[in-house]
Amino acid sequence: MTTAPTTTRLRGDTLPPAVGVDGVSKSFGPRGDRQPALDNIDLTVAPGEFVTLLGASGCGKSTLLNLIAGLDEPSAGEIHLSGGRPALMFQEHALLPWLTAGRNIDLALRLRGVPAPERRTETERLLDLVRLGGTGDKRIHELSGGMRQRVALARALAQDSRLLLMDEPFAALDAITRDVLHEELIRVWSATGVSVLFVTHNVREAVRLAQRVVLLSSRPGRVVREWKIPIPQPRRIEDAEVSALSLTITDHLRREIRRHGHH
Repeated sequence: MTTAPTTTRLRGDTLPPAVGVDGVSKSFGPRGDRQPALDNIDLTVAPGEFVTLLGASGCGKSTLLNLIAGLDEPSAGEIHLSGGRPALMFQEHALLPWLTAGRNIDLALRLRGVPAPERRTETERLLDLVRLGGTGDKRIHELSGGMRQRVALARALAQDSRLLLMDEPFAALDAITRDVLHEELIRVWSATGVSVLFVTHNVREAVRLAQRVVLLSSRPGRVVREWKIPIPQPRRIEDAEVSALSLTITDHLRREIRRHGHH
């Protein structure tokens, strides 16, 4: 994995992509019986861009996120990051239950080397940003599922990365909570200018959130199609334009699943 310095400028004053995935393949299993999970993936996320990665279960979406996060190495190809190590947010909040909400965020700041007085101010700022001001002293078990994911988002933002990787972070939440968190995420993304790569298999969620939707085929994952989403934010999941585009993308997704014999 190569990390370009943040100061790099390409072609005059253009910033480099937040992440550039260049011909990346990944196989698993013993030698002689390697199973390809990803095949020759090319993908870039521009600075400040919101991209959703869509595909059937088992198409390698999470594998790609893990490679970008540096949790695993590609079998072939390269990944270039321009803003240091990305922050990763999972389907499970993965918060430390013995720490309060505020202490979970504080820990991320401490690992970054932020001094104590600044950490207190920054923790409060991040809790306010995710609309959890005043809940820093609450234990994780005292928070609802939606509140836990907001703390997880604040902790991810505390890493001060320019790229946020999100692996189906709202999949376990009920529809109303998910809808609220969609709005919150778009608001936080607009306020911070962070780049987001968001994995989902929910087509409407993909269209509701992203500036661009990238569709992966199943086993091995390949980029088969992408859509730029021209609908201005804020969007609602039930908007006519969101529904219409979701139907188009769903047709493509179903074709991919049928082509690979999945049911």
